[in-house]
Amino acid sequence: MAIITPIETPPGVRKRIGLTCPATLESIGEIELCTAEDVYTAVDIAREAQPAWAALSFEERGKYMLRALKVLIERQDEFIDTILRETPRPRMESIQMDIFAACDSLHYYARKTARFLRPEKKKLHGVLGFSKTLRIVYRPLGVVGVISPWNGPFILSINPAIQALMAGNTVLIKPSSATPYSGKIIGDLFEAAGLPKGVLTVLLGDCITGEALIEAGVDKITFTGSVATGRKIAVACAERLIPCTLELGGKDPMIVCGDADLDYAAGGAVAGSLMNAGQYCCGTERVYVVDSIADEFIQKVVDRVSKLRQGTEGEFDVGAIITPQQMEIIEEHVADAIAKGAKVLTGGRRNPNLKGLYYEPTVLIDVTHDMLVMCEETFGPIVPIMRVRDEEEAITMANDSQYGLAANVWTRNKRKGYDIARRIDSGSVCVNDMAITYGAPEAPFGGWKNSGIGQYNGETGLKGYCHVQPILIDRFGGKQTANSYPYSTKKEIGFQKFVRFLWGNWIGRRISMLRLPI
Repeated sequence: MAIITPIETPPGVRKRIGLTCPATLESIGEIELCTAEDVYTAVDIAREAQPAWAALSFEERGKYMLRALKVLIERQDEFIDTILRETPRPRMESIQMDIFAACDSLHYYARKTARFLRPEKKKLHGVLGFSKTLRIVYRPLGVVGVISPWNGPFILSINPAIQALMAGNTVLIKPSSATPYSGKIIGDLFEAAGLPKGVLTVLLGDCITGEALIEAGVDKITFTGSVATGRKIAVACAERLIPCTLELGGKDPMIVCGDADLDYAAGGAVAGSLMNAGQYCCGTERVYVVDSIADEFIQKVVDRVSKLRQGTEGEFDVGAIITPQQMEIIEEHVADAIAKGAKVLTGGRRNPNLKGLYYEPTVLIDVTHDMLVMCEETFGPIVPIMRVRDEEEAITMANDSQYGLAANVWTRNKRKGYDIARRIDSGSVCVNDMAITYGAPEAPFGGWKNSGIGQYNGETGLKGYCHVQPILIDRFGGKQTANSYPYSTKKEIGFQKFVRFLWGNWIGRRISMLRLPI
């Protein structure tokens, strides 16, 4: 996220902001913010374009995704450079998080959507099954707004947009005002792929732009960001009776069992906590390790963390903190932990050798749940490690949180890992890996508790961008309904006998569940 500087503009002139790279503290440009009127116009254009887009077959829509895939592969260096100016991190992380993930999403949904959203024939049971047939069709909602965050501005914009597009919707993307260029290049990408005008539009703006997007009459909002903003969006959507998917904050736990491979687990803790300098929603923010192996595990983590390189150019491992506000939160959380008895084993301060917003990769021990670093989202390169008596206590502590986005469990026993995962109050859980569920398109992704509502990705995500419409068709042309009237005592008695027959004995109950061929 670039550092934002408001630019004074005369009354009646569009607002502008200046953007500064958080790593180099050098200017990366200025942007003009969309007005509410711009948003309303864009929604009208998207609304007008939507019927023709929805009329295309899944295969025809998929061709545009595959063209975009080809453009992205050919221009990936250009796209990476743009993203890294706003979110400075190791180039390898952008290749993985942005390019690889976007390529996978474009190809996956281009190939799979037709199977996921084709009309379905369903068998009905009992009496209705005798007289009716059921079809389920998946109709696009219309115009979808995607409001994306600053920590993963490219992939967290393009991935939901691809799903909404393939379902037959038109899309408006409103990226964070601090990472506008990472959003703008998505529009450039689809324009280069030949996407028809109005099918996808990127709106550069601030919170006023996001509010206008909801007010302008879209048919769904997908939002990734803070809990506070997510609550406001949920209220605004509820007032307009439109659905929303909210992927909000996380305080994701990691459980290290007594039988874990400690080299692998230590590597997982470091990668899970420090990728993108800890600034991603599924980042590991709390580590619970069984006391019997805690000393060895902690030493292995410290050894790994102390060797990591921070930087801006060339080969390095950990990038910058993306906003000054986030740096303040990280410093507050670490200071609070130290004041309450936590110990810093490595790191614990701003990096004095680098010009920009860099916080040293940090390992904390002797942490407790009365510390901010263990209960509120830190979003920084911090590995707080807490000893627990056993796996049972680890599960209890993992669930002691207002959040529930992702989690991970480490054990040599895969069955035990699965059993523990099922008991964690989390939107998703990984066994013997950092939280990577978002990168598995087949897996629905979303939060639990304060981490959000709704899911996207995979078949579940695609159907979330549709109205699921059941269609019942009478096998006999409507004869039964046409003969409903007049009612009579004889009909009442006969129907009550029929009820007793169907559910008053085991033979009737068996018959009531029979399903005829479609």
